[in-house]
Amino acid sequence: MTTDYLTVEDLSRVFPGSRGQAPLVVFEHIHFGIGQGEFVCIVGHSGCGKSTILNVLAGLDKPSSGVVVMDGREVSGPSLDRGVVFQGHALLPWLSVTKNIEFAVKSRWPDWAAAKVHKHCRQFIDLVGLTGSEHKKPFELSGGMKQRVGIARAFSIQPKMLLLDEPFGALDALTRGVIQDELLKICAATGQTVFMITHDVDEALLLSDKIILMTNGPRARIAEIVVNTLPHSRTRHDIHKDPQYYRIRNHLVDFLVTRSRELSHIAATDIEQRYPPEVRPGEEIDETISMRQQAARPPVLYAI
Repeated sequence: MTTDYLTVEDLSRVFPGSRGQAPLVVFEHIHFGIGQGEFVCIVGHSGCGKSTILNVLAGLDKPSSGVVVMDGREVSGPSLDRGVVFQGHALLPWLSVTKNIEFAVKSRWPDWAAAKVHKHCRQFIDLVGLTGSEHKKPFELSGGMKQRVGIARAFSIQPKMLLLDEPFGALDALTRGVIQDELLKICAATGQTVFMITHDVDEALLLSDKIILMTNGPRARIAEIVVNTLPHSRTRHDIHKDPQYYRIRNHLVDFLVTRSRELSHIAATDIEQRYPPEVRPGEEIDETISMRQQAARPPVLYAI
């Protein structure tokens, strides 16, 4: 059984109302855990508080109630133990690729000599496939290359946890696929713990070990946590060939289309509703398909 490296207990976020309006409860009773080395995606419709949860994990926002504990310590503010990659690349426009990454590394290890900092940064520039572009400034880079710099910068400080807020959302499909492959390789090589927001079901299936499903907001909560039972060796090119793929994908799509809205009207009034169940749809037997397959078989004739 995986021991949780990060634990979220009874998290809620309430924004005060303005001009006499009632306070806005974005989400409430959020409980989940992430094991060390796990890649967890969170999926839900806009307004359910995914980015707010990520900001709380990063220490950039404070919950209205509840607690976040990582590696035995409560998260109470920003820390270099948690690397964040936002939707925008957030690069310093006057610095080169190398200098942008060095800026982060120097913040993490201020006593390192310049040569050591430079050598360390080179590792991560190579890792994300930017060798040859290290002296370019952001305006000379494509959108995908800028995001690679952001990923390299986050990995370069060797955080205990990586937080990704839809980092590939603005990229074209081809570039997105290439960077997904790079991210899988890096995570496999480093054993990085990752929490990622995405709206892309196929991206979640490709990258994650678990997928957190949020009901619609306001008063959003976690409906369930889907265990991704697809083999870890999965790639973009062959993931759809696994029989578990469509079982899990259909489960996720059905949740987003129908159940996320239906469940949003059910208040989390008891302990069973507050602690989300883990489900494994990839291992379930699809009885409907099984019946169809049996019906399609030719009849068996017995000799009398």
